[in-house]
Amino acid sequence: MAKDIPAFFKEKLYNAKNQFERTIDCKHTEFDDLYPYMSEQPQFFWYKRYVAWQELLTIVKLADELDISWKDEFNEAQQRFIEKKVLDAKVLDDWYGKKRTEA
Repeated sequence: MAKDIPAFFKEKLYNAKNQFERTIDCKHTEFDDLYPYMSEQPQFFWYKRYVAWQELLTIVKLADELDISWKDEFNEAQQRFIEKKVLDAKVLDDWYGKKRTEA
């Protein structure tokens, strides 16, 4: 049975975005289950953020190559972060926008 490719990528985008946001919020992710012994290490939180970020970028890249729209899943600032591809403190601080920092 053939899958609906655009719907498949929308689901993958949603999951990757959710996973990345969980790393920003320091919540449990699938990655924690792979390396439970690492959770005590301070650098682990940065490492799992990079892994989640790379997963998100990979799915976006594949969507682009297949001409599948991905931008409607993200606000404008998030789109710019993704297009720049560099994960830095600004991405982590501003991913949710002002709404998040004012809450």
